[in-house]
Amino acid sequence: MRQCPGCWFAFVADPGLGVEHVYNETYFAGCGPDRFVDFAGESRDPRATIRRHEWLGIERRVRSLVTVTAESTWLDYGSGVGGLVAFLRERGVPRADGFEPSPAAKGFMPPGVEMVSTDRLADLRGQFDVVTAIEVLEHVPDPVAELALMRSLLRPGGLLFVTTGNARPHRNRLSAWRYVMPEVHISFYEPATLAGAMERAGLQPTFPGYGPGWTEIVRYRILKRLRLRRNSPLDRLVPWPLVCRLVNCRVGLAAQPVGWNSPPPGA
Repeated sequence: MRQCPGCWFAFVADPGLGVEHVYNETYFAGCGPDRFVDFAGESRDPRATIRRHEWLGIERRVRSLVTVTAESTWLDYGSGVGGLVAFLRERGVPRADGFEPSPAAKGFMPPGVEMVSTDRLADLRGQFDVVTAIEVLEHVPDPVAELALMRSLLRPGGLLFVTTGNARPHRNRLSAWRYVMPEVHISFYEPATLAGAMERAGLQPTFPGYGPGWTEIVRYRILKRLRLRRNSPLDRLVPWPLVCRLVNCRVGLAAQPVGWNSPPPGA
């Protein structure tokens, strides 16, 4: 692990295996380095997976920040097997698309969901009202370059919504942070760190904080950490709004910024 004493960006200096060796069929089947993922189960039974809480939370959070209609264009960058894309189309966003650089994900995608190819990205510059990058930035070795590519895909005034772990509570004990998985999670950000990276990539960061959608996003994180994969009737007995707000106070997921491809609406 290395850490910048100026911006507090932390990273794995030598992650070792290349992308093609890590993000393969084994990884997407939930048998790779990150045993918390369940892409195969999400694709097989999307209505029963706990991931549906996260999808709903992302949709609610984005809708609270920008107007989303049936005409809106939305790209899920690093979309895995396309679960969020299928969910958004089901929820009235038919122009939602996904981009997943790993070819191994294709075999797990839901019917009717196709990914934007890497070759097509250059042709889609300035085409999207919303770009989401859900648990993506911790996987990339050059976050500024990745954020700049995401910004290039946004229309003027477009929104970039990301989720990634908050390294601030773990600044002095990063090696003990469970989020650190050197094979797959190699880059770590405090909120100010990520905001600085967004600015260097040409985005304008803002900090909307905890709001609509975060209860569902944090709920999914809790259930995943408990190694649950399917929804349970007992789940409904938990006072999730209170529990998720308390958990977020500890881990600071909602403290990370969002990015705008120009001043945000109303600025």
